[in-house]
Amino acid sequence: MRARRRTILTTVLLTAAAVVATPAPAHASTATGSGGQKLTVTPSTDLSRSGATVSVSGRGYDVDKGIYVAYCVDNGPGVAATPCGGGADTTGSLGASQWISSNPPAYAEGLPKPYGPGGSFSVTVKVTPTIGDVDCTVRRCAVVTRADHTRASDRSQDVRVPVTFAAGATSAPPKAGPAPKATTPAAAPRTTTAQDAPAPAASGSAPAAAGAAGVTGAATGAGAPSQAAAGDLHVTRVSDTSGAGRGWTAGVMAAALALAVLLGLGRWRRRRGAGR
Repeated sequence: MRARRRTILTTVLLTAAAVVATPAPAHASTATGSGGQKLTVTPSTDLSRSGATVSVSGRGYDVDKGIYVAYCVDNGPGVAATPCGGGADTTGSLGASQWISSNPPAYAEGLPKPYGPGGSFSVTVKVTPTIGDVDCTVRRCAVVTRADHTRASDRSQDVRVPVTFAAGATSAPPKAGPAPKATTPAAAPRTTTAQDAPAPAASGSAPAAAGAAGVTGAATGAGAPSQAAAGDLHVTRVSDTSGAGRGWTAGVMAAALALAVLLGLGRWRRRRGAGR
């Protein structure tokens, strides 16, 4: 019986470990155009700020109309997405856009990639955090399809899938420096009598004492900014809503559930044996 319990527990723990170790799948997003076209981009979120290459697939497009698949600034519905990374790259050599057409002009024979069955296509597109002087971490940028240069004003092929980039690294807050040490005032001069020294010398001791007090006050005031700097800390909150966090949570819950089941089973068997 104990051997069986150990086997069950080992199996549960291995399963939990597998759940934790399995990486979260790349997130794909799909958008639908006005004509029922489907555009899918994988991945579409948390892209590297150093740039990334995403897989783009589409289906249901009008094969009589050529399109560009590009990475552009999204200007909203009914407005052409522009500017685009790489411009109108008819050869696809830059990787920022691709030309799909089954009936290109005579001068472009062999340049575009033809549609597949059902108005489908599959290409890759390079994306970056900036397009020209546009910051795509602030403005919305998207992988889009739009009619090619032969139908520049045709908006029927417009489909947009927004992409986002991973949050930038947070710099560590500056460390507060050590508080300046207070200067110990010099010992007050020995009091002299009228017989020992002339009167002006005795009265001069008061400015000296005031000067010593001023040194102490300056030292105390200098320490205040240091304490304020120490309290001004930047806090970064970490959430377990990511794929890895959810995996750890699921694994721990599975292990806890298995232990609870085994303990309950043991108690039930002991009570049953005592009843006999």
